[in-house]
Amino acid sequence: MCALNRTFAPEMDKLWNRNYCKVMAANFTLFFAFYVLTPLLPLYLSEHFGATKDVIGLVLSGYTITALLFRPFSGYVVDSFPRKMVLMVSFSVFAIFFAGYLAASTLLLFTIVRTLHGGPFGALTVANSTVAIDVLPSSRRTEGIGYYGLSNNLAMAIAPTIGIFIYQLTNSFEFLFWLALIVATTGWLIDSTVKLKPRDSSQARSSRLSLDRFFLTRGWLLGLNMVAFGFSFGVLSNYLAIYGKEVMGITGGTGTYFMLCSVGLILSRLQGSKALRDGRVTHNAATGMVISLVGYTLFILMPTLAQSSMVNGQCSMVNGQCSMVNGQWSMFNGQWSMFIGYYGSALLIGLGNGHMWPAFQNMTINVATNKQRGTANSTILISWDIGMGLGILAGGIVAELISYSAAFWTVVLVNGTGVATYFLATRAFFLRRNLNPTVR
Repeated sequence: MCALNRTFAPEMDKLWNRNYCKVMAANFTLFFAFYVLTPLLPLYLSEHFGATKDVIGLVLSGYTITALLFRPFSGYVVDSFPRKMVLMVSFSVFAIFFAGYLAASTLLLFTIVRTLHGGPFGALTVANSTVAIDVLPSSRRTEGIGYYGLSNNLAMAIAPTIGIFIYQLTNSFEFLFWLALIVATTGWLIDSTVKLKPRDSSQARSSRLSLDRFFLTRGWLLGLNMVAFGFSFGVLSNYLAIYGKEVMGITGGTGTYFMLCSVGLILSRLQGSKALRDGRVTHNAATGMVISLVGYTLFILMPTLAQSSMVNGQCSMVNGQCSMVNGQWSMFNGQWSMFIGYYGSALLIGLGNGHMWPAFQNMTINVATNKQRGTANSTILISWDIGMGLGILAGGIVAELISYSAAFWTVVLVNGTGVATYFLATRAFFLRRNLNPTVR
């Protein structure tokens, strides 16, 4: 019997088991289908329907608001009913909604479809991430959650690159809508083959309803921190393409930007995997937040300084032939600085988010009981959605009233506030409420 246990123990503790790999692949497809459209929808609304900047912000924020409304109930449903059933129903509805974009012929119809689509997305991300935790061995759960987060982070970085490349090649938004539909359907098929152990959910359904069944109140400050980080990425992911085109004159660089972001995400796994294995989630969170803040600051600061240098260079060229060489040199330095700041920020933001996201997800799960896994996952996603929605809405309004540069300076301010909050309060808040002694 001891020999038999030694034989099966390594398999039981295997991180990359078959079900976990399937859930990760399905998670990649659902986020790929979402992000392949994200950076291009502002252009679609502007060119196809003639929407203004503030209207674009309102239309796009509807998706996130609906997802936010569904998150708390999704956590309760995932904890109270068979998770495989919840997963398959939410995935099928999520995939079907992509066909709605093809049928939406007016701005009003598109707004309705886009807004309603956030509901199944909110339910699906909670269900899929909770199933991922279920199929992980308990001894590898902290590390496994980190790698699981990489699947949606990679989709977040790769999908916009592919979407922009396809759009430049075909000039067809319809083709992209079909691609998203096919990819989402593939994810549904993958998840349909996942095998889960039966669990008794009747006790969860019969227990007294309280706020903590819908939002993990024990982790409220962790959620507040995630709002700031979601705000930052909400502005960046939705307005990057149009900012690069209108402000910086970069028409083909958005795809490269997200590709470099994906490189940063991969590097974060190489750097942060040992810390997650050792349970040092607060270390990973701190590292990721600081790197991301530097990235967002570099994104807006370097192009601003570069544009000033280029203006000075043009003035020098006007002042005389002797100053022409200095002027050309200043313009060259300005352009070079702009590209360094623009693309360098992509690498840093990817690296920072790759450290920060799995660390915060682990911290939220570890202040919850085992019966609250779905609620913990919905809480961290609710917080991210609130931030994303506020970022999309505020970014569009600030860009309309002032400029896109002002919108991205707002990102730096909000992100810096989130970093300060973590070091002053959130880290100690987590350590006081942590239920897992192997995580710190």
